[in-house]
Amino acid sequence: MRGMAANRDLPSLSAGLLEEPQLTAALKMLELTVRRKLDGVLQGEHLGLIPGPGSEPGEARAYQPGDDVRRMEWSVTARTTQPHVRQMIADRELETWLVVDASASLDFGTVGCTKRDLAVAAAAAIVHLTTGGGNRHGALVVTGDDVVRVPARAGRAHAQNLLKAIATTRRSAPGVRGDLKAGIEALRRPQRRRGLAVVISDFLGPIDWERSLRAIGAHHELLAVEVLDPRDLELPAIGEVTLADAESGEIHDVTVTEELQRDFAAAARAHQQRVHRTLRSCGGATLSLRTDREWITDTVKFIAQRRRGLAAGVG
Repeated sequence: MRGMAANRDLPSLSAGLLEEPQLTAALKMLELTVRRKLDGVLQGEHLGLIPGPGSEPGEARAYQPGDDVRRMEWSVTARTTQPHVRQMIADRELETWLVVDASASLDFGTVGCTKRDLAVAAAAAIVHLTTGGGNRHGALVVTGDDVVRVPARAGRAHAQNLLKAIATTRRSAPGVRGDLKAGIEALRRPQRRRGLAVVISDFLGPIDWERSLRAIGAHHELLAVEVLDPRDLELPAIGEVTLADAESGEIHDVTVTEELQRDFAAAARAHQQRVHRTLRSCGGATLSLRTDREWITDTVKFIAQRRRGLAAGVG
């Protein structure tokens, strides 16, 4: 299948059950894949990943449609009689926090890998793209009945330990639903220095995290990484089937008819659109990854699009 071939370099983490030394080997393979395929994409500029306003003043340039009027440089505008805005550059040291959904629904995948594998891969890519110059990384891994905290530190060894913590955090007890809001709230309080906040989830649960995420977006650059499987969005024509809710444990026998396929696809599409609108309203960009698509390619395309937006003056 196309998806299986596309993600053939993505190691399986066996739903968080992989033990040493296989775990170290799998993460090393993932690191090599990320380095080989992403090196040179950013040339060390972390705002190439999430181009935003930054916090240090840079050069002034001519205003372009779409520029944030809050960055108008009035002294240059008055002197030249042409509207100018002040470009902003990034802090010298970036603190990146990842909120990673490790609920039971992430241990699902029908095309070569699970969503958890994809979430760990996304975390590895973000860590790689924001490493260097004293940059620090921390993580909050949410299961539904626990929030695993990894303090923000710098260095390659810490980055490996952070990814290992994400990869090995076990799902919650049966019957416990995920709680993405708890992880976002844990990032919100206590307040941390301005940096990059990344939320990695399938976002399939209730959208009860909007207020918390809006507060995060007001203080940090914000990125949402959506990890999905094609079965999250559509049902195949398989007739009678037994479906189990990975988080609640509920089991239902259903017959997949054409009408059910249409209704399911419409409901899934409506939920995804609502998630995307909510993320935008919180000030976040969304990187969408799927188990049936080449995740590295989608990541590179996302970075290129963000860079083009920055070059065009769109923050």
